[in-house]
Amino acid sequence: MRIGIFAKTFAGERPGPVLAAAKAAGYDCVQFNFACCGLPPMPDSLDEAVLEDISVARETSGVEISALSATYNMIHPDKALRAEGLVRLGVAIRAAADLGIPLVTLCTGTRDADDQWRHHPDNQTEEAWRDLIKEMGRAATLGEAHGVCLGIEPERANVIRDAHDAARLFAAVPSDRLKIVLDPANLFEMASVEEARAIVAAAIDALGPRIAMAHAKDRDADGDFVTAGRGVVDFPDMFRRLKAAGFDGPVVTHGLSAAEAPEVSDFLRRLAV
Repeated sequence: MRIGIFAKTFAGERPGPVLAAAKAAGYDCVQFNFACCGLPPMPDSLDEAVLEDISVARETSGVEISALSATYNMIHPDKALRAEGLVRLGVAIRAAADLGIPLVTLCTGTRDADDQWRHHPDNQTEEAWRDLIKEMGRAATLGEAHGVCLGIEPERANVIRDAHDAARLFAAVPSDRLKIVLDPANLFEMASVEEARAIVAAAIDALGPRIAMAHAKDRDADGDFVTAGRGVVDFPDMFRRLKAAGFDGPVVTHGLSAAEAPEVSDFLRRLAV
């Protein structure tokens, strides 16, 4: 496994200094965000100079770009905004293909009109499900056309909440370009160590062959997100189960400060051996 971090953990609007900071903090790879180029996370277009800047930064730093963030609300109640998001996703997928980035990460979305990470009671309606299937089918077509995989992250606040929802989605959109980003802290809201361990174990058992990337984020006993290793997620057990499932991809941490990054890198690297 390779140990990674969200690139935007480090301040900067040029990829060179950002990737150099990730390397200095002990990371092999990053999940990149166009904000690290001084651009919106989902730009309308990209100049060749931007792609060249990213490529040079990667080669100079020796830091792999394992994934590219391209999240928009795939079931936003406004169809026009969904259409704009899909166009921008196409820009991101083409950039990933040009740069040789294997995975573009998605947000399956929510009916909340203002925050794509906030739960809405209509997320579990059949209408929301049909909208997701249509949007994901279009996204999968883009991924297939450019040879790029798309990472779906089950999250309690989104329409794909858990491993069961993800399996249902794979059956409805049968594309081998659809993969899983497994974030253990997004599979529950409040849980004991034992409950969290069982939830994560069940997700790995169900989704193992589809997992392209894992995230390393944690929750405390009150349900608040905390830095990996400081909450109820049993990371040693998660790493053992991922290895047993044949996973050897990137484990990418986020939700931490740049000052915390070296300590978390050390913690995760000991588990990845």
